[in-house]
Amino acid sequence: MKIGSHQLDNNLILAPMAGVTDRPFRQLCRAHGAGLCVSEMVTSDASLYASRKTVKRLDHEGESAPISVQIVGNVPEVMASAAQVNVEHGADIIDINMGCPKKKVCKVAAGSALLQDEPLVARILETVVNAVDVPVTLKIRTGWDHDNRNGVAIAKLAEAAGIQALAIHGRTRADGFSGDAEYETIAAIKDAVNIPVMANGDITDPVKAKQVLERTGADAIMIGRAAQGRPWIFEDIAHYLATGELLDERDPLWIRDVLLGHLDNLYDFYGEEHGVRIARKHIAWYSKAQAGSPEFRRQINDAQTAKRQHQLISDYFQQLKPSSAAA
Repeated sequence: MKIGSHQLDNNLILAPMAGVTDRPFRQLCRAHGAGLCVSEMVTSDASLYASRKTVKRLDHEGESAPISVQIVGNVPEVMASAAQVNVEHGADIIDINMGCPKKKVCKVAAGSALLQDEPLVARILETVVNAVDVPVTLKIRTGWDHDNRNGVAIAKLAEAAGIQALAIHGRTRADGFSGDAEYETIAAIKDAVNIPVMANGDITDPVKAKQVLERTGADAIMIGRAAQGRPWIFEDIAHYLATGELLDERDPLWIRDVLLGHLDNLYDFYGEEHGVRIARKHIAWYSKAQAGSPEFRRQINDAQTAKRQHQLISDYFQQLKPSSAAA
């Protein structure tokens, strides 16, 4: 799959997730088979660019190209300026967020709230595309609510504006993350445009990945929550798509080693104190399918140092046997 001039290694994409797809997680997912990893969204508000959070989101040191950075906002010229700043900081692809359903984003008429205003969507897309010399992509939902699934109309506006690829989450803004994703609108969008389309939503395993590709005709799939605590899902899907065979479940000690490496990168990136706090949610995701995980997570939440987190993880996974992993 290509986005502009960028040839991706495959058609398996890590979705942007606020508070999750930081540089350590993106690098880990790339190492485990993702063809592209999209950053957590970066605000278009330049007044926040000196904040610790945004500084970290602008840090792409050591990442493999192409680097895709998602921006969020609702003012065309401000969005264009944000795109330019991120290109200056190393972005090879700019992704525009019109898919986030969170209230704090939608209440300022950004994210998926923009789907209600198609003329504004067109102005934002055209302004950002014309402001940078790198490909611009767009992530959307199927519409605002079930009575207003305007994904096809938005997709046509995007293609006309020069957007190079589209990612569509198979839910409306009103759905949030509840209910089941639907793929009929994604299939209709694929039929309506000539640019690459990425299908997103409820893709939790290799079998579902293949089914979604077949049902939608999409060029790629985008994985979000299913990669949390399971960054090797990209390897699993790639193997199944290539061979029709499922890989065995990972041994707990193998998972331990991946997790410890992930945590070391978090501590290095954020510093120990902040890294320990951020690590807790990742540790919970890695361990949730294992036996005895509730008590283990309680202990992890009480741990205040990297050394203590490491020791608890080593002890917990050491006592697990492959047969004790939950189904």
